[in-house]
Amino acid sequence: MKTDTALKALTALSHEARLSAFRELVQAGPDGLSVGELRDRLDLPPATLTAQLNILRHAALVHDEREGRVIRVRANYLQMNDLIAYLTENCCSGQAVCEPASGCTPRKKGAAK
Repeated sequence: MKTDTALKALTALSHEARLSAFRELVQAGPDGLSVGELRDRLDLPPATLTAQLNILRHAALVHDEREGRVIRVRANYLQMNDLIAYLTENCCSGQAVCEPASGCTPRKKGAAK
């Protein structure tokens, strides 16, 4: 990950509503949430949530797709894991003394573990 990409992601996550939205989507797993479900969980006005999601989209932290009349939003786990790797790539100067967090691999609901 390039520094400017990391800065864009960190800037996007530096707001309470955006961080909360992203965390909800990470917790929801690969199925994501509809915009309505996310709005209900965060108790945000529709226009506010739209503006916050646009910033997360611009940072490539979330993506969405239309399913009929519903827009489903999902966390971009690849971008999240790349950011974690960027932040921890020089942990302990590369020595095996510490172990950086591993990436997240979400599973579909009902998938074998």
